[in-house]
Amino acid sequence: MSVLTGDIGGTNARLTIFSVEDGRYEEMISEVYPSPEYTSLEEIVAEFMGSHSIEVRSACFGVPGPVKDGRAQITNLSWVVEASKLAARSGVERIAVLNDLEAQAWGIAALSPDDLVVLNEGAADAVGNAALIAAGTGLGQAGLYWDGQAHRPFACEGGHASFAPRGKRQLELLDFLTKRFGGHVSWERIVSGPGLVHLHDFLVEYRHADVADEHREQLSKDDSAAITSSAVAGSCALCVEALDMFVEFYGAEAANLALKIMATGGIYLGGGIAPKIIDKLREPIFMEAFLDKGRMGALLELMPVRVIMREGTALLGAARYAALLETS
Repeated sequence: MSVLTGDIGGTNARLTIFSVEDGRYEEMISEVYPSPEYTSLEEIVAEFMGSHSIEVRSACFGVPGPVKDGRAQITNLSWVVEASKLAARSGVERIAVLNDLEAQAWGIAALSPDDLVVLNEGAADAVGNAALIAAGTGLGQAGLYWDGQAHRPFACEGGHASFAPRGKRQLELLDFLTKRFGGHVSWERIVSGPGLVHLHDFLVEYRHADVADEHREQLSKDDSAAITSSAVAGSCALCVEALDMFVEFYGAEAANLALKIMATGGIYLGGGIAPKIIDKLREPIFMEAFLDKGRMGALLELMPVRVIMREGTALLGAARYAALLETS
């Protein structure tokens, strides 16, 4: 069978048709559309379907933000996505709209060992619920409930839970971010691409540091990428410290999620940032923060921790879900 999938973001919308045969998923056609240049997802889907003559009867789209009854207000766009309107405009019989992290979670079961990098082996017989945390433009989270035979993904908005500081420096960071955002400070304000910039800005103030003109100019072009590259190269001490803080917070919040979901089956790091800093994640900082949960450290040590390296896992998950629509 052929299924239509979409990974929808505020910058780009990627649509892909997969061929699904005997549990194998093969990309047939893929197009990327600049989201802000379109008035709706229905417009993009209609253009895509008009350009390609492959017949599909089911589709699944992963979108940022909460989804209720097949309807979602897209983060960073003025779109409202509704499964019923997509079906009417596209002519596709069965359409599902999922939170983008839920879609990515559906893709985990279709990954191979080569698609993953292990940060913690965990228990050899690890089984049970799992969790997914993904830092990118924002901080997405999802759970995977273990029903005794398979994982059942579900969405959550845990990235918007309140940041909990520890120690003097982190308390000063909270004060800095509270002033910047005028109130609530979530984990997403720290563990995300923009969050890395906030950490760097905080350190400039905290360390009373001068930022060289050439570095300031580089930051203005692509802040998070510039900070990361400077940290990896070791050319900017503040950037190194900011990335170390970022990785520490990533580990701490990954453990928070693991404990809340009771993810004895493992926790996965998805999103666009983790593969780019995989060498940094392999350093002790991440796992030390992950395990630093007092009496629960021994429990967390038994949980496998893996980084998803495969790009397009959300599309793969959407294809799995769309294929299930065909058989339901």
